[in-house]
Amino acid sequence: MGEIGDTHEDLGGSSFIENLMARPIGHLREQFLVRQRAVPTGLLDALDADPRRGARDLARLIRERRRKNRVEGQRLHLLLQYELDLWANGFTLIAGVDEAGMAPLAGPVVAAAVILPKSYKLRGLDDSKKILEERSREALAECIKRDSIGFSVGVADVDDIDRVNIYHAGLLAMRRAVEGLAPCPEYVLVDARRIPHCTIPQRGIVRGDQLSATIAAASIIAKTDRDRRMADFDSLYPGYGFASHKGYPTPDHCRLLKELGPTPIHRRSFAPVRRALGLDTPLFAACEDPIG
Repeated sequence: MGEIGDTHEDLGGSSFIENLMARPIGHLREQFLVRQRAVPTGLLDALDADPRRGARDLARLIRERRRKNRVEGQRLHLLLQYELDLWANGFTLIAGVDEAGMAPLAGPVVAAAVILPKSYKLRGLDDSKKILEERSREALAECIKRDSIGFSVGVADVDDIDRVNIYHAGLLAMRRAVEGLAPCPEYVLVDARRIPHCTIPQRGIVRGDQLSATIAAASIIAKTDRDRRMADFDSLYPGYGFASHKGYPTPDHCRLLKELGPTPIHRRSFAPVRRALGLDTPLFAACEDPIG
């Protein structure tokens, strides 16, 4: 993982290219495809003209890698559209905020706030829901934490959720994440909503985790942080499969909830949990801004 950049060719004379072509194709593959070192001028033409099939295949693969790099670079540039506008207007510390864990029947809501360096481009950065491999999400999260100007995690636990309802608990977690940021951001971009009682200028962006690099980065940190918490709960409450389903209402989770009953981390304000407790009436009446 790392910041994406264009591949630039080094200038190389004919004797230099000849020396390279005298080496095994496996060596060239390791240097210019696996390690992605700069490709010297003339090497691709030499590979194309080489009678060895492996040489021609290597030239094709290098060109395909370059094409993918260009496409990824363009995608990441578009992902900075909101940040570029704010940077152009004098804002330098822009935070993206997103949460994870609104739909599960158990566990907390976890929000993250992230301030990225200006024009930051990280290969693979995207909405966490689009990154299906847990290992890839974890690797991206580590890169973001390492490279960020600042990041913070805010949590609304089950007691918060059952006290103020899940919607307001998500906002509470977001507010806590922003309040934990150092340095303090100058502007906040939020996925789909606006954070109440936040004095920093902010903008809610519908599908922001797909349209803003900083919000996408926050979504990855929030998701990976919450997943680790649910894995810890799996050890604390064995038999429920929290490490697998992360508290979401999968068929197995719903079955186990009925068979074993709720744990202390199950959300009593959620209908399936209330039914498992023999409570059929809605918990919440209409309320306005209970987190103020």
